[in-house]
Amino acid sequence: MEGIPHSIIEKADTLSPAKIKNLLIKTKAGDGEAKDKLIRCNLRLVLKMAHRFKNSQYSLEDVFQVGTIGLIKAIERFDIEREVKFSTYAVPLILGEIKMFLRDDHPVKVSRSLKEKAQKIRKIKEKLTKELNREPTIQELSERVNLSREEIVNALEAVQNPTSIYNRVNKSQDNGLELIDQLGRLDEQYDISLNHLVLKQIIEELDQRSQRIIKLRYFADKSQTKVAKLIGVSQAHVSRLENKILNLIRNKLE
Repeated sequence: MEGIPHSIIEKADTLSPAKIKNLLIKTKAGDGEAKDKLIRCNLRLVLKMAHRFKNSQYSLEDVFQVGTIGLIKAIERFDIEREVKFSTYAVPLILGEIKMFLRDDHPVKVSRSLKEKAQKIRKIKEKLTKELNREPTIQELSERVNLSREEIVNALEAVQNPTSIYNRVNKSQDNGLELIDQLGRLDEQYDISLNHLVLKQIIEELDQRSQRIIKLRYFADKSQTKVAKLIGVSQAHVSRLENKILNLIRNKLE
């Protein structure tokens, strides 16, 4: 398959979970047609992931092709017995395949200008962190270095390895919260580590009040009562807002 098969992607069916499971069972039994249909019907997901890297040193077509390899691996490795949504399982494998591809050629493909841009961003980030007593947002960095949010994300992404979001956010307690846990406590559904940058980008797209609530609750380890006092609403209202925000983030992750 050469290039991006836009006609195939546009014509591909949207499969229900039951149909996906049925095709996966057939694929495990050696049905090549079922496997091909699974690939075709999930190419839209691959293209969506590939677009995250469209400003890398590779063409979108190259990244798409590599992402397709990740999709095929996901289909071949998926355990039907586990109660895990296929797309949830496939996304990290697709992203992982792309990132491994970019990382392997990292010394050759990352341009000098991109490295210099990333170095400039890091210096400004360190300065802003000291000024604000917290890590600056992408928007704050964008305003300071006069680059778009997308340029900042791509520059930083190009010169560093991805990190996991499976870190405790309440380090003062042994049973500290993990943000990913609060997005539904879906047991095995989130066994696969999602990329930290994906989550960070989603949070940056929230309105300012929603960002503040999430950061106070899960990064500053504030109780709902303390958050309520800080933003001037009731604790019950904070609880409702928090649930609404977490549902929004969960839907975007899925």
